[in-house]
Amino acid sequence: MKIVDVCAFYSPQGGGVRTYIEQKLRIGPQLGHEIVVLVPGEEHAVIERGPGARIVTLPSPRFPLDRKYGYFADEAALHAALDAERPDVVEVSSPWRSPLMVARWPGSARRSLVMHADPLSAYAYRWFAPMLSRSHIDRGFERYWAHLRQLGEAFDMTVCANHDLAARMREGGVAGVRVHPLGVETGVFSPERRDPALRGRLLALCGLDESACLLVAAGRLAPEKRWPMVVDAVAAASLHRPVGLILLGEGREARAIRSAIGGNPHVRLFEPERDRAAFAAILASADAVVHGCEAETFCMVGAEARASGTAVIVPDSGGAADHARDGAGLTYKAGNRFSLTNAIVKFCAQPISASRLGDVVSNLQHFEGLFAEYRQVRRRSRAA
Repeated sequence: MKIVDVCAFYSPQGGGVRTYIEQKLRIGPQLGHEIVVLVPGEEHAVIERGPGARIVTLPSPRFPLDRKYGYFADEAALHAALDAERPDVVEVSSPWRSPLMVARWPGSARRSLVMHADPLSAYAYRWFAPMLSRSHIDRGFERYWAHLRQLGEAFDMTVCANHDLAARMREGGVAGVRVHPLGVETGVFSPERRDPALRGRLLALCGLDESACLLVAAGRLAPEKRWPMVVDAVAAASLHRPVGLILLGEGREARAIRSAIGGNPHVRLFEPERDRAAFAAILASADAVVHGCEAETFCMVGAEARASGTAVIVPDSGGAADHARDGAGLTYKAGNRFSLTNAIVKFCAQPISASRLGDVVSNLQHFEGLFAEYRQVRRRSRAA
């Protein structure tokens, strides 16, 4: 098959979507498929990534709130690019304007909406949940739900990477919802990378000895990640048991997070570890990985922790919650610092030995499953 991904969330500067795209460009041709990714760019360019894989940039404006990203503004140019590629399947990786553009494209390709974002959890639920129930919030955002239902009718499937989002989409009346958890680099992340000496060094950076509990967190420093809440919960839990937190990330909320840390010597903020093997060793050497965001569509760091044999402490909703299943971690009430504090205290008192579980999906398995479903959709279309 020839698969074209219309990806508005791609940025050369990094991010989870870019990691996913790079995996697809590498694995798709290995499975016998041609992969083309259309992304917003400063100018038109074709970036070859080997036989059967390339990125095509379309001239597009920058997103005002984050200049690393662009957005598709020229529907005719996008349609022309799709006409030129003549794909068998078109994926769209945004729930905003670009899927409507693809829905209006007159081509015959099958179409898949991949939910790489959960705007209701990231914004509406986070902003209004302290005052309103989720059902009230959903009623207030009925226009967005109508938009999602329209997309569900226009596309052959809507792909979610976690069960919580898929359930909400189905309850909201969105058609064709499928769950395809993303994959993990199982050759990189493994319990075999656990290093007691590294654990000791990380705790020493937090001013603690090896009898303390080591928590690791990683991700963008953005408001929806709730890192100040995580920092406060760790500080509160430290009143019961020595706890150190290593937070790896960068982003616009760095100043707010440093303010939350204050003079606490047991919480350290570092830039991301970009060496994958070194990062895998950090995850495998932690006692637990803690996460604050209930708006994750998958929570890659949670999956990587699970593949590393490391327990997780995660919100009870969103993509992160899936990684605590089958005894692999603890969940707490999303957005609730006191519930998170109690979960950390409970974990420190009774640590979970989360051995590498069999249902961790590899990158290869993810794309094999997703592309197999695309084949089935094409067969049903031809039969019809």
